[in-house]
Amino acid sequence: MKISSSRTLVLASLVGSALAGRIYTLDECVRGEGFYDSFNFENITDPTHGRVTYVNRTTAERLNLTYATDDTFILRADDTTVLGVNDTGRNSVRIRSNRRHREHVVVFDIQHMPEGCGTWPAIWETKETGWPAGGEIDILEGANNVVPNQSTLHTSHNCSMPNTTLQSGTFATTNCDASVAYNVGCGVKHTQDNSSFGPGFNNIGGGWYAMERTLHYIKVWFWERHDPFVPLDVSSGAWIIDTDSWGIPAANFPNNTECDIQSHFQGQNIIINLSFCGDWAGNPALYNASGCPLDCVTYVNNNPTAFTNAYFEISSMNVYK
Repeated sequence: MKISSSRTLVLASLVGSALAGRIYTLDECVRGEGFYDSFNFENITDPTHGRVTYVNRTTAERLNLTYATDDTFILRADDTTVLGVNDTGRNSVRIRSNRRHREHVVVFDIQHMPEGCGTWPAIWETKETGWPAGGEIDILEGANNVVPNQSTLHTSHNCSMPNTTLQSGTFATTNCDASVAYNVGCGVKHTQDNSSFGPGFNNIGGGWYAMERTLHYIKVWFWERHDPFVPLDVSSGAWIIDTDSWGIPAANFPNNTECDIQSHFQGQNIIINLSFCGDWAGNPALYNASGCPLDCVTYVNNNPTAFTNAYFEISSMNVYK
């Protein structure tokens, strides 16, 4: 077929425009049983001192704490056992990706997240060895049903964010240094107060969380399940994505004179876990302020049925490079 010169110019212009954006290609698609292949179960003592026992894969499957269909993966905690004071914690799951990633995009299609007093669910990335030297990126994290979601960076020394960046969320703290202020990091509170986390998220059928990491910035987006503006390449799990078309992110952590992104973030694993109490959810002041009853450990010990809805239901995880 002969193509006219005018059409050639139009096509070249379109290709040039596309290449000018942030274009990524699907590198790994994980769904259903694929989570067992792409992740390992961390049977470890909780580094955040939670009232939790992270079990291995064999125990998780035997106790039905993880299970999968063709297009769904469930990760949950025990909701039947009353704990004694000498028990190590409520059985739960922490999984870590087999692969490490540097510059990439990851998109999670999540139907449901854990909810309840005492819960501390998170989807995040880090290099565990030598932490915090390799950095940490918290994509989805919160405790005790407190909204909104908070996306946070934790780093070694000398990393701070500017007070204002192009984002829809609001900085709660700007110093990312994990050694400062009891490791609160530099956190951005999302603007979707009722739908980005906890029961509000679950009531709308969840949505999509995405994170883009480059040498120059780290960004996080969230779209509700029925958001008419969710990008088609996100909702469809497209093979090629263009993050420049995704609009203003909920959280934007730019490279700046106070933080060199490239030197503070190394190859990282993706981690999905559900803890209880611990350094954040169990902090007495924060726990009481959330309106939760008793103290965190007593509540988690004695009220297993309160955690029937303490589970992740994830449709897919797509990694792009």
